[in-house]
Amino acid sequence: MDTQVIWTNFHRELKGFIIKTIKNTHDADDVLQDVFLKILKHQDKIAQADNLRHYIYGMVRNTIHDYFRKKQPFAELPTDESMAHYDLDEQQLNEAIAVCCVQPFIQQLPEKYSTALRMAELEQIPQTEIAERLHISYSGAKSRVQRGKAQLKALIMDCCVQSSDRYGNVVAKDIAKCGCAYTERG
Repeated sequence: MDTQVIWTNFHRELKGFIIKTIKNTHDADDVLQDVFLKILKHQDKIAQADNLRHYIYGMVRNTIHDYFRKKQPFAELPTDESMAHYDLDEQQLNEAIAVCCVQPFIQQLPEKYSTALRMAELEQIPQTEIAERLHISYSGAKSRVQRGKAQLKALIMDCCVQSSDRYGNVVAKDIAKCGCAYTERG
């Protein structure tokens, strides 16, 4: 189907849906523009879609998801020693840990795995988009992310985990050979 026909038939409906979801008229215009850029980019897939409305709304939902993801920057860790008194919600804490603790390990991975893993886990980019950006198949992107996670786990376990129970759960953790500052006794 021609993009002009899609615009004529859907743009008002889609804009209303976007405004209702993100509650910001100016940003809704940007999101709608991003949707139609995706429509232009993927005209061949749209032509093959069994249900055009369903396919386009899927693109809109993904674009809205991307919009909200971009609105949430990583949390900064405090510079002083009072981390125990720093009031972070769970998501902010996870993001802070990812930035300060996990990212150095990701950087130690081979580039093809570190790139895919950083995109998937830190930037929250869908694996289909990772495949497009890296010019590989979807299964190739999925495989890179999984292998990257396995290598990341091995790096962290080798560096930080000193003791585990028979089920593989961490029992104790000392200041590790990698210089991790966090110490816990279980």
